[in-house]
Amino acid sequence: MKAWREVKNPITHITKHEEVTLYENLKCKLSHKTLTTASNTGGPAIIVEEIQLSLGNEYEIPAGCKIIVTQNGVTTEYTRSGKPGIFMDHQQIRLELFKEYA
Repeated sequence: MKAWREVKNPITHITKHEEVTLYENLKCKLSHKTLTTASNTGGPAIIVEEIQLSLGNEYEIPAGCKIIVTQNGVTTEYTRSGKPGIFMDHQQIRLELFKEYA
């Protein structure tokens, strides 16, 4: 998981924004759910994909961070969307495909 943060260069003392790694190699589960709804305008059906990440409660995932998931040999970049659902033994986070940092 990566986030866009201010980083101060120790040599030049110049602060600039960089992509910083927050966590790596976390055990998690990615699930997909496709929802199809008919259009009320008579046009084509609208297809929405709901993507959800499940992982341990010990990680704090900030809003807008980039989440890179490799599952079954396929690597995809997502962004955290919405407040995580917190359960006794895990949290669930809704994701969207990553386009750019906000």
